[in-house]
Amino acid sequence: MKRIATAAVLVPSFLWVILAAPAPVFLVILAAVASLCYYEYSNIAALHLDEVPSFARNPIGYGAGLVLLVLPRQEVTFLCLLAVIVMVQSLRVRSLKESLPMASFILLGVVYCYGAWRCAAGLRSISPWWLLFALAINWVGDSFAYYFGRRFGRHKLAPSVSPAKSWEGTIASLAGTTALGVLYLHQVLPNVAVWQAVVLCVAGNLAGQLGDLCESAFKRGAGVKDSGNLLPGHGGWLDRVDSSMFSLPVVYWLTEQPWFFQ
Repeated sequence: MKRIATAAVLVPSFLWVILAAPAPVFLVILAAVASLCYYEYSNIAALHLDEVPSFARNPIGYGAGLVLLVLPRQEVTFLCLLAVIVMVQSLRVRSLKESLPMASFILLGVVYCYGAWRCAAGLRSISPWWLLFALAINWVGDSFAYYFGRRFGRHKLAPSVSPAKSWEGTIASLAGTTALGVLYLHQVLPNVAVWQAVVLCVAGNLAGQLGDLCESAFKRGAGVKDSGNLLPGHGGWLDRVDSSMFSLPVVYWLTEQPWFFQ
C-alpha cells in the first residue's frame, strides 16, 4: 500500500515537472533530486570505505555536482558515457566489496548523480517529450520485469548481485519497453523512424537494466538493502531512479548524433 501511495504522489508530480514546470523551477527540482541521489550514494560509499564519517558531509562533491549541471552539454555527455562504462566494468571484480572503491568514489558520484540529470536537462531543452520518453522506458521496463519475472522467472540473471532478477524478466522488460516505446514515439514524435525508435528503446532499456544491476552491486557490497528510506515502499531516491541514471545519457547521446538523425 505504501508503494502505491508513494507512486500516486510521485507520478503526477514528475509529469508536471517534466512537461509543464517553468525552466527555473525545473532546474531547482533537478538539482534537488541530483543532490538527494548523491547523498544516498555517499552513504553507500562510506560503508565501502568502512569509515564512520559520511561522504555526505563533504561539500566538495555537492559543489562539483552543481557546477556539472551547467557545463556545456558535449563534455557532460562524454563524462556520463565514461561513467557508465566504468560502472559496468566494476561488476567484473571478484568481491562486490571492491566494486565501488574501484569506480573512484567521489568523482564517479559527481558524474553519476549530477551528470545524468544534466543530460535530462539537455533532453528537455530539445523537447519535454524526449525527457518523458527517456524516463518512461525504465518505469515501463521495471513493471514488465517485476510482474513477468515473478510469474515466469526460472533462470537467474545475476544471483550474486540481485537474486530476484531473472532472464525472463529481463527479456519481458526489453520486449514490453520496445513495443510501447515505439508506439509512444510514433504518436508524440512522428519524425522518429521506426528503426530509430527501436534502437532508442533497446539501448535505453538495456542501459537502464545495467544501471539497476550496478546500484544493486554497490548496495550489496556495502551490506544494505536500500539506498535510503525517503520514499515509503520504494526505499531511497537512488533505488527509484537508478535505471534512469544510465538510460538518460545514452538516449541523450543518440538524439544528439547527426548520423543517427539525418
